[in-house]
Amino acid sequence: MDAESSAGRLDRLTLNIEDVARLLGINRSTAYELARRDALPVPVIRLGRRMVVSRRAMEALLGTDDDSGLGGDAA
Repeated sequence: MDAESSAGRLDRLTLNIEDVARLLGINRSTAYELARRDALPVPVIRLGRRMVVSRRAMEALLGTDDDSGLGGDAA
């Protein structure tokens, strides 16, 4: 995936579990397992089979809830 489409996805109000995994520095399967068990450090929003996390909750967890936000770079 190119940087432009990745950055565009991060402008949304929610993040998918793959984005959460990348931001937390864990692998995708671990993130999905934690989400299924409600063990992620942020609340998981379930929309049918889809699971997402509030971008604001992730920003608060990571201490990036200022104007810069999460941006497109998880490093």
